Amino acid sequence: MNLKPIGIIQSPYKNSSEAPFQGRYSSEVSVVEIYGEFADGLKDVEQFSHLFMLYWCGRADREKLQTYTPHGTEIRGVFACRSPSRPNPIAICIVKLLKREGNCLHVQGLDAIDGSYLLDIKPFYPDLDCI
Repeated sequence: MNLKPIGIIQSPYKNSSEAPFQGRYSSEVSVVEIYGEFADGLKDVEQFSHLFMLYWCGRADREKLQTYTPHGTEIRGVFACRSPSRPNPIAICIVKLLKREGNCLHVQGLDAIDGSYLLDIKPFYPDLDCI
């Protein structure tokens, strides 16, 4: 398997202790720079108010299989929580798209650490992405 980053995240959070528990609890703005070779993939992205951002938590502990959650006192398996520490530290966050400037997206509510690699973007459809 080969993953190729499509961009890099410029975030106000320099480490995990600065990042919010969940992106939706933050009003901070991040800039997501899409690499030039993938910029054509941004066509029509402005049609969406919100996007899914999938990114790589490069500083996460990949050996950890159990952890505490911020809202509990019991240890849980990493597949039963949203901890960035996991064998494949892929994170997903729904963000509000504020604006697009060329190959840069200005978004609100992203919980990524500065310098994190962006793996993918998908549009959020309110009628499809809920249960």
